Amino acid sequence: MRTLFTVVAALAVSSPLLAQGWIEPAPGIRCECAVQRTRTVVSVRVTGRIARVEVEEWFRNQGGILGQGDYLYPLPGEAVFSNFSLFQGDQELTGETMDAGQARSIYEEIVRRKRDPALIELAGHGLIRARVFPINPGETRKITLRYTQLLARAGDALQFRYAAGRQTGLTPRLGVEAPSRAPEAAPLSFQMVLDSAGQFRDPFSPTHQVHTDRMGARLTVRAPENLAGDFTLFLPLARGLVGLTLATHRPSSEDGYFMLTLSPGNGRGEAAAQPRDVTAVVDVSGSMSGSKITQARGALRQLLASLNRSDRFRLIAFSGNVRSYRGGWTQATADAVSAAQRWVEQLTADGGTNIEGALREAFSETSPEQRLPIVLFVTDGLPSVGEQNPERIASQAEQAHGRARVFAFGVGYDVNTYLLDRLTAAARGATQYVQSDGEVETALGSLITKISTPVLTDLQLADAPASLREIYPAQLPDLFAGEDLVVFGRYSGGDTRNGRLVITGRRNGVTERFAVDAVFPSTDQTNDFIPRLWASRKIGVLTRTIRLEGATPALEREIRETALRYGILSEYTSYLVQEPAPVVINQPLRGGISRRSDRAPASAPAQASGAGAVRMAAEAQGMREAKSMADLDALAKPEAAMDRSDAGSRRVAGRLFVQRNNIWVEALASDSLRLVTVEPFSQAYFRLLEVLPELKPYVQAFEHVVIAGRNARIEIAAGGVQRLGAGEMDRIVKEFRGR
Repeated sequence: MRTLFTVVAALAVSSPLLAQGWIEPAPGIRCECAVQRTRTVVSVRVTGRIARVEVEEWFRNQGGILGQGDYLYPLPGEAVFSNFSLFQGDQELTGETMDAGQARSIYEEIVRRKRDPALIELAGHGLIRARVFPINPGETRKITLRYTQLLARAGDALQFRYAAGRQTGLTPRLGVEAPSRAPEAAPLSFQMVLDSAGQFRDPFSPTHQVHTDRMGARLTVRAPENLAGDFTLFLPLARGLVGLTLATHRPSSEDGYFMLTLSPGNGRGEAAAQPRDVTAVVDVSGSMSGSKITQARGALRQLLASLNRSDRFRLIAFSGNVRSYRGGWTQATADAVSAAQRWVEQLTADGGTNIEGALREAFSETSPEQRLPIVLFVTDGLPSVGEQNPERIASQAEQAHGRARVFAFGVGYDVNTYLLDRLTAAARGATQYVQSDGEVETALGSLITKISTPVLTDLQLADAPASLREIYPAQLPDLFAGEDLVVFGRYSGGDTRNGRLVITGRRNGVTERFAVDAVFPSTDQTNDFIPRLWASRKIGVLTRTIRLEGATPALEREIRETALRYGILSEYTSYLVQEPAPVVINQPLRGGISRRSDRAPASAPAQASGAGAVRMAAEAQGMREAKSMADLDALAKPEAAMDRSDAGSRRVAGRLFVQRNNIWVEALASDSLRLVTVEPFSQAYFRLLEVLPELKPYVQAFEHVVIAGRNARIEIAAGGVQRLGAGEMDRIVKEFRGR
């Protein structure tokens, strides 16, 4: 839950920092003081299902007069809290707790009074409020909050939420003068300690990166110091071979979203019994000379060292010719591994690149049902010997790979991304692209560690109480020890659906079933990170489909509409930035903007190799495999560079806006769409953000803005409607979302 801290200054400027708890002047008081949060320490201790939370916050009065007001602290709206206590130093404060419904009016009143929508992120959260004792100029006082929380169940896991705000004010809103010196973000530390580490698998967060540490019976989880937004943490229970964690989100009557996480054991006991047949195919052509061949040899040594005695292996090196270490499978005994390592040390780089021959040899040996066949394929070049047509090579490989899982590594830019992606897509694997100066050994080593202990293969979603659709990945990959598998999808059905969610998979040739009690609710405002992660997976899959099967207007349109609705940058939306005159204004004040022409954006580049092709293939893979909001943030880094490339245009949450006559208008807001204008900070404004939460990033970024939906535009501007009836609100939602 992070600290939302406002500068208690003359209220004419917007509050620059919002995070965790903050001190708010009492209504009607104009305070020239400057009370700032300087530090926050959050400590959580979990025993069974009970979390005991302690929040320590230090506030300093930087002004010249006495500082006073109310201490406000946001709480997750649906959580159950007890044993609440609050202290300012050694003096206990009298406070009150409010549920989300009670707290909403307070948040809205502050937003309306300051005319700054930064606090709208907290709509739906509960609230603790207490009057604090005055803080003298130059004085620092500590506020300590303690409460107990019953952790919610999420399938075979416990779920912990911490309500955090956003750091805002770095970019002044239009018409609002920025403070001369914005306060620096105060350091925040978060640590959770679980008393019985053996009861839990490794915790994971879909919203932030976390670090875990096990020491005896103690399990510690730490969040990054730049923690922002709502922090969600799942604590999988160590029950059975595989744990199933289910989270849902359904803010309206449209189909809901779900996130299903499969958490396997740590590789001990039963999970280690799955034997493998591992084939390593390594390019040793002339272009692999130097550091590449050295790293490739190191990676093969890692692979051989990772084999269990129950495993079998094959080693294949190819250049213009293809040669194997021994014929058939070799049992991974200590002597056999040592002999193979000596063979690896003799590998040198020379000659052309016979990819077709290497793949034919890799798939020449079959494996019995009780063994898992895995092929690692490493190349840095294009086919130059034998068959050189990528389509024919890929087609032959698809027919020959059988049950083998194929993991490919493309080193550098002279690789055929079409060939590698098609090869792995058909064989339940993945392609990883390594820069020319990248660490081949490190990348291969990570994969070798991941696939060292298979837990379940041939996974399927066998049954669920709700109708599930648009599931990504559509074909579930194999499950390996120590690596969570995260699945995103949509669910339909008007009423809440309860029942058993069932996953099946094969282990040692035998089909096994795993089930968990699941609830797919009719409404669920929590876990609002799920829709964007689902959309990222969808766009990544559609982008790969275009690259493998060719572009169609329908595919391109689906990518654009998904990217624009969920605020995700894609190659089919970013093209707008590069057009010299992408939009023209048709109506100066109440009109939208239209495209210069109706032509579709350029299709994905036809070339399958080169720096651009590798970059786009790697980005599409990153979108297909995104597990957390941190993954999406990493993928969106190029967006930040574009945002300020032109003073007249800005990209916010994946959408492009242009400025005309002090109005920020979305580039796709065609005048053919119905326009609804809403008065800022009115009753209609807050209700609109409640039913269309996807609008929040844009109203936070701009004071006067026009946002495009599927069949309607929404404008936030003075003079708009102040109240909307339930029927009209439903109509706006349906038109904006197009359903």
